[in-house]
Amino acid sequence: MERRALKNPEAKPPESYLPLTPAVFHILAALADGERHGYAIMQEVSKTSGGIVKLGPGTLYGAIGRLLEDGLIEESSERPDPEMDDERRRYYRLTRSGGNVLAAETQRLADLVRLAKATRAMRALKPA
Repeated sequence: MERRALKNPEAKPPESYLPLTPAVFHILAALADGERHGYAIMQEVSKTSGGIVKLGPGTLYGAIGRLLEDGLIEESSERPDPEMDDERRRYYRLTRSGGNVLAAETQRLADLVRLAKATRAMRALKPA
């Protein structure tokens, strides 16, 4: 049996969720390539951030609870290999709305970087 998200996220525009916290952004990005369980999300975030972002269990599962409630992710009952997996693990996947929110936040951040690079102060700075 598959558990569904609690709210109808289609009722809200993606921009209404912005700005995302760094933890939420990284969690959504970690789920963009497929389902993961909590510990695998923590590992992926650490890996893709070069070890800079480390999500503790409280931060991770608190954010997951809010993302489930908002319908940006959903829990899946499917298992990659039931013989090799602990049945207590919960797997999560991005919903269409979650993907739209991730795309909107990615665009928002890209716009901020573009704005910063256009300033005289940033053009004068030289990378270390």
